[in-house]
Amino acid sequence: MNKTESSYRVNSDAGIVARSRDSPGEFAQLYDRHARVVFRYVASRLGAESADDLTSETFLVAFERRDRYDPAIANALPWLLGIATRLIRRRKRDEIASWRVLASSHGLGGEGTVHVVHDPCGEADQRIDAGFAVNSIASAIASLPQRDRDVLTLAAWSELSSAGIAEALGIPEGTVRSRLHRARRILRTQLEIVGSARGTEKDHATA
Repeated sequence: MNKTESSYRVNSDAGIVARSRDSPGEFAQLYDRHARVVFRYVASRLGAESADDLTSETFLVAFERRDRYDPAIANALPWLLGIATRLIRRRKRDEIASWRVLASSHGLGGEGTVHVVHDPCGEADQRIDAGFAVNSIASAIASLPQRDRDVLTLAAWSELSSAGIAEALGIPEGTVRSRLHRARRILRTQLEIVGSARGTEKDHATA
């Protein structure tokens, strides 16, 4: 192993986790690297008020399980987001309530929270008015099966690739793609329905 490779391994997440087994204080570096992304992901599903506690809980669980971490995996973010996702599943009612609140509040809120105007469908869809679109997306997301919602929200707010999402959830990458495709199709259909209704309202208003 050359010097560059050795330095990379030492400075990788895997290196931090390995060192933290004997020097627990080293684990704080993992928090510094990934807490913001974990917080944003949790906030997107449960709201900012719950995100602080659940982010802390995610890193506490990770710390307690650091002996089980696979040292061959350099990036610990999928592992951390997998833990966060399992913790979120225990709060299914809270998550659905949070999406319902978003649907009724037209996406009003601060950066990094579920109330941000953000479209997980990407640029493929033509938006009507932003608040109206977010309202529709939130209602549809609340109605998605949990497994599809997990994949969709990880894709939208976690910065993970399909392979990373698969690693986080412990499922094949092909399953990630199929669930994401299904969820996006549902959201697009919902937006088309709402957009059509919005257009009809405007036509009546100008008639």
